Amino acid sequence: MAKREYAFYPGCSSTLRGSAANYLVSVNSMCDKLDIKMTQIPDWNCCGASISYAGSSELARHVLSARNFALSDKYLPGQDIVATCAACWLGGRESIEKLDASSQLLADTNEALKEAGLEYKAGIEIRHMVEVLVEDLGYEELGKPVVKPLDGVKVAGYVGCQTNRPFGIAGESFENPLYLDKLIETVGGEALSKYEEKVSCCGGSLAFCEPEKAEKQIKNIVEAAYDQGADVICTITAARTPVLEGAWLSPGAHVNAVGASLPSARELDTAAVVRSRLFVDRRESTLSEAGDFLVPRSEGAITDAHILGELGDLLAGSVKGRVNRDDVTLFKSLGLAVEDVAALRHIHGKAVATGTGTSVALGGLR
Repeated sequence: MAKREYAFYPGCSSTLRGSAANYLVSVNSMCDKLDIKMTQIPDWNCCGASISYAGSSELARHVLSARNFALSDKYLPGQDIVATCAACWLGGRESIEKLDASSQLLADTNEALKEAGLEYKAGIEIRHMVEVLVEDLGYEELGKPVVKPLDGVKVAGYVGCQTNRPFGIAGESFENPLYLDKLIETVGGEALSKYEEKVSCCGGSLAFCEPEKAEKQIKNIVEAAYDQGADVICTITAARTPVLEGAWLSPGAHVNAVGASLPSARELDTAAVVRSRLFVDRRESTLSEAGDFLVPRSEGAITDAHILGELGDLLAGSVKGRVNRDDVTLFKSLGLAVEDVAALRHIHGKAVATGTGTSVALGGLR
C-alpha cells in the first residue's frame, strides 16, 4: 500500500494526448519513486479555465469545478484533490473560496449539479502537487531518492503567477517565493534565487491576443536569468519568433527547446543554434518540422550536419554530448510516438498490477 494517496485531477493538458503529456509522464514517474498513489477522479471534466477568457458566466465556470469536487467526494471520499496544472489549481481554489462564501452561488451551483445526481459540499480541498511535495513529504524526504545530483549546475527557478498569486504556497512570500529554490537545492543544484524578474508575469494570458507583449515579457525573464549565470534553460512557449538569443548564453549553458513545433515558428534565434552542439529526439522530424533548425538552415547559417545525434544516441553512448565544460548544448524536442507508447506501457502495467480499469475488446485485425 502506498504511503500517501490522493484524488488526482490531471486537467485537459496533462493527459496522454494533451499538450503537456510529458508532464503527466514525469509526475507518474516521480510518484512511483516517492510511493505516492494518485487515483484519477472518475469522469472528470475541464476545470473551466479556458471559458473564463471566452466571456462565459461565472456560474458556468464554478459549476464545472464543483462537479469535479463532487465526483471526488463521491468516489474518493476523504482524499485531498491534487492538481498538477497551475491554472486548474488556481481555478479550483477560487471556486472553493467563492462557493463557501456565497450561499446563493452555492445554491445555484447545486441546482445545476442536481441534474447529474451530484452535490457540492463544503470542506473539499484542492492542492497543487508542489504543496504535497513540500508540506506532506518535506525536502529531506524528497532528497533521499536522488541518485545523480545536479552538482555545479546553476538553475534560475521561475514559479510564475498562478502558484504564487493570489493564494500562493503556505508560508511563502509573494515577493520572493523560495520553495522552487529549495527543491533545486534538494536535488543538488545551485539556485539563483535573486534574479530580477523572478516573480514577474510571463504574459501567458496575452500569448494569443497580444503576442508581442507576451514575447517581450518572456525575453525579459530569460535575460534576467542569464544575467545571474543560469546554466540550464527550458523554452516551452507558444512564441513564433525568438525569445532566446545566442548572445545571452553563458559558456557551458544547456538549452531544452520544446515549445515551437512548426517549420515557421521558433523560440531560438540563429546565433543560439549556431553556437550550440545540437541534439534532437528524431532527425527526420527535425528536418521537416523544427523551425528552430529550419530557419537557420534556410539562412545558410547551418547544414543538416549540425545535428550531432539523437537522444537515443546520447543514451547509448555512441555520440558525445559535451566535449568540454564551455560547450553550449541544445536539445530540440518535437515529441515522439515511442515516448507516448512507453508512457502508455508504463500506465497499462500499473493498471494491470493494481487491478485498475476495464479491459475493452476493440476488434479489428489480429
